[in-house]
Amino acid sequence: MNKAEILKEIIEQRRSIFPKDYTDTEIPQEILDEILHSATLAPNHKRTKPWRFKTFRGEEKAGLAAEMQAIYKATQPEQVFLEKKYNDIGFKINKADAVVSIVVNFSGMVPEWEEIAAVSMAVQNMYLTCTANGIGCYWSSPKLVDHLKESLTIEENQKCLGFFYMGVADAM
Repeated sequence: MNKAEILKEIIEQRRSIFPKDYTDTEIPQEILDEILHSATLAPNHKRTKPWRFKTFRGEEKAGLAAEMQAIYKATQPEQVFLEKKYNDIGFKINKADAVVSIVVNFSGMVPEWEEIAAVSMAVQNMYLTCTANGIGCYWSSPKLVDHLKESLTIEENQKCLGFFYMGVADAM
């Protein structure tokens, strides 16, 4: 198979795979490093490299789950609070082997939409690299991320665009 055919096959197979379909198998560190490196190869105007990623695994990931659940509980009026949604927040984060925060850094050198587009292309590279390595993944952008500025150390010129969940899937 030539490179164009391989690329076409990977693009056609790319899809979101959710944590409920992940196994307990760990993603090898070298594959996780490859996935994150592929993100940094995305095109970006004036080489601003506007992506900022933070990987959560193990205890840090469990802490993120607890924080997200606490934020949900604190921000929902009692009449709209859903126990199922509260539990799902923790389940999704804890079921994934790795969760990566997706933050855009606005340099002021180019229009903001270009830097958001560059980060989106970086995430697409992660999707394609996950697909090529048999890793399930998806990008989630819950409104709750707006409350994580302090814990993600998000600066004034930055915005969290969500989380990228990854795990070894049952069937790819």
